[in-house]
Amino acid sequence: MNEFEPFIAKYSGYLLAGVDEVGRGPLAGDVVAAAVILDPARPIIGLADSKKLTEKRREALFIEIQQYALSWSIARATVAEIDQLNILQASLLAMKRAVTGLSVQPEHVLVDGNKLPQWKYSAETVVKGDSRVAAISAASILAKVTRDREMCEFDHQYPGYGFASHKGYPTQMHMDALELLGVTPIHRNSFAPVKARMAQIDLF
Repeated sequence: MNEFEPFIAKYSGYLLAGVDEVGRGPLAGDVVAAAVILDPARPIIGLADSKKLTEKRREALFIEIQQYALSWSIARATVAEIDQLNILQASLLAMKRAVTGLSVQPEHVLVDGNKLPQWKYSAETVVKGDSRVAAISAASILAKVTRDREMCEFDHQYPGYGFASHKGYPTQMHMDALELLGVTPIHRNSFAPVKARMAQIDLF
């Protein structure tokens, strides 16, 4: 069974979208967002916060969500947009793109966190929404699987950084590789550790 903390939305219809993003904390890669409208007639068993699921379970649910959801959409904000706008605004932009990309437009949107994008939709925020609302949980799974797959591809493109392991987050392995190998085109130049590494290069 799906187990979520109680949350009652202001909207009680079935065109309810959940939206979430993945990738605010990493030093590299895009921030990826997803939006999902679940179909009450085709429930998906086992939805939960994507971070609490195994990779195998996330991959299985990724397929189920795309098969059984009434509508779903995956979007992003690029590394260049993150550097230009800042990570919060880029995350909100990615979520807005995900919702507007839905083939079935929602009547109400539940957004994970405590910030709403600027848009026309009726919406409300849900703190820890990925563990409280099934549609947000589904969105978090789509976003995380998509971004994790991309970081695994970057691991082959930029060997030595360990992207498949840490997914761009500032682990010690990643920091050591950044110091040794330098900055790649997928690194976020506005983030302090990357900016510091680039400053070292500028000194020589």
